[in-house]
Parts: sequence; C-alpha cells; structure tokens
Amino acid sequence: MFKKLKSYKNHPNVKQFTSQLNDVRAVGLLIFLVVVLLISWSGAKVIQTNYNLQKQISTLQQENDVMALQNNNLKLQNDYFNTDQYLELSARQNFGLGRPGETEVLIPTSVALKYAPPLKEEKRATPKSKQPFYQRNFEAWVNFFLHRQGV
Repeated sequence: MFKKLKSYKNHPNVKQFTSQLNDVRAVGLLIFLVVVLLISWSGAKVIQTNYNLQKQISTLQQENDVMALQNNNLKLQNDYFNTDQYLELSARQNFGLGRPGETEVLIPTSVALKYAPPLKEEKRATPKSKQPFYQRNFEAWVNFFLHRQGV
C-alpha cells in the first residue's frame, strides 16, 4: 500500500497541487477563505443570539402589558368599591338595610313559591334520543328562534 502512495507522489496532478501549496498567493487565499468562514460563522451565531434575546424581550413586554392591564382593572374595581352606589347595594344585599323612609317587606318562602311559575324538571340528564350534539344544538336554536318553550 505504501508503494501505491509513493507512486501517487510522482503523479502530475499531485505535483501540481503541491506546487500550488508552495505558492504564497495560494496559501494566503486559503487563509483568507478560512478567516472569512470564521467571521461568517461568528456573525451567524450573533444573529441567532440576538433573535433569541429579542423573542425573550417581546415575551416579557407582553407579560408586562398584561400585568399593567390587570393592575388597571383592579384599580377600577377598587374605585367602584369606594362609590356610594356600591355601598348602598352592599348594605341592601348583605345587611337588609335600605334608605331612610323605605320599608322592607319580608315575604315567606311558601307564599313566594305559591305565585311563582312551577319549576321545570331537568331534562338534560337523559337526552330524548341518541342524537349527535350538533343536531340537538341545531334543534335548540330553531326552538329558540321560533319561540317554542320546552319542546
């Protein structure tokens, strides 16, 4: 095998290649090519890093915007809780209080239920038939638009 390699040493193409490697211009061009490739690779890595950092910045800005909106909503809610309207509603609901001059009437549950319409039994527990959901949904919408009750 070494004999074959030694025989290739004298081949004209190998001699031409080795003579080109001995030329200073070819070596300089090869070094320049390596430097350009290294700089390109480094630039590509910097671009990838900047892209990832920009994605992180964008995500954090969106989270910051969401938090700012939540803070604004809580501020508005706190402002509502401090209004007289909320205090009056809260006093009526929680303490049974009213404005001066108003009279509160308490109606027993049995009397209230006597005049209330009867409650319909829940029919959703057992469907009428084994229809697909979309068909039952469509029929419910048709009943709604045609003002059908409990069909």
